[in-house]
Amino acid sequence: MDMQGAAERADGMFYATVGAIKPEIEWVHDATTTGSCDVTRYWTVMTVVSEQRRGSFLGVIERFWKAKDYRIGMVNPSKEMPEIIATSPDGFGISVLIGYKGQAFFEVTSPCVDKSEVAEPAKAANGRMYEGEKPLPNVHSDFWSAESPVPGPTPSS
Repeated sequence: MDMQGAAERADGMFYATVGAIKPEIEWVHDATTTGSCDVTRYWTVMTVVSEQRRGSFLGVIERFWKAKDYRIGMVNPSKEMPEIIATSPDGFGISVLIGYKGQAFFEVTSPCVDKSEVAEPAKAANGRMYEGEKPLPNVHSDFWSAESPVPGPTPSS
């Protein structure tokens, strides 16, 4: 596999992950970086994930990754900046971090691959486009931005 193939694999991992998040979140492409033999893609989530919904958000992602046989390497339950880091069966690192004001960031890094040029992602972001630096999350979701915990199942009587 070369760097372009690795970038496409990273994109696919991200698209599958956000596809598992319901209701849908808005995201935009961020940077692509290359090392001597690896490539990393970054994405920024523009949907506000409230403090009360962060555990549910991360839970959806962790369950999806486990279902795909990703090995969970670290779960940081920090109230301010929770994060999950995992590795796919083919050696790609993937992480999600919730930062300031509930903005989530995804990162996928390839294992060492053959050097090549790397094109921008082929798929358009599902969020609005921003020139320059991305703003703080600015998309409200009735579900992910709600300031109440996710309702649990009703106890049976």
